[in-house]
Amino acid sequence: MMKSKIKGTAVKVGDHIDTDAIIPARYLSATDPDLLGQHCLEILDASVRERLRPGAVLVAGANFGCGSSREHAPVSIRARGIQAVIASSFARIFFRNGINLGLLLIETPEAGEIPDGEELEIDPGSGTIRVGGQDRTISFNPLPKFVSGILESGGLIAYLASGGKFEIEKKPKAKSRKKS
Repeated sequence: MMKSKIKGTAVKVGDHIDTDAIIPARYLSATDPDLLGQHCLEILDASVRERLRPGAVLVAGANFGCGSSREHAPVSIRARGIQAVIASSFARIFFRNGINLGLLLIETPEAGEIPDGEELEIDPGSGTIRVGGQDRTISFNPLPKFVSGILESGGLIAYLASGGKFEIEKKPKAKSRKKS
């Protein structure tokens, strides 16, 4: 399980934020994470981008990360210093890329109820988000142990290089019946 809680200010965006909105295609030849972070979500309103400071928590609606499968999108979010993305749903390929690249992604149908600018405290181990000003707690499915390991390591490659393993739950073998 992830060891620590995350605290940050919610910066809210809408539904269907695609990977081209996260990092425009003109930057896809870039390999420098810092450059990608500078241009992360640059097509959004300037006031939103101004609040996307290191330590922020991005809060989105449905289908976050839809579009192409570019790994540049989660890299740019991490490089911007955003600690986590909370959304009501993620595009599946973005979700897998984000976890593999060490970005904490939390899916909860209650994401839309988190107010913009609210202080959040996320406990990935217990699957809770405390919404400061509302004195409210939102639940999400706690992360599986191996996913926590990937995130703690900074990504899938680092996790595997450090000896991390995927623990597959073994099902009990069915008893065989003897024919009489």
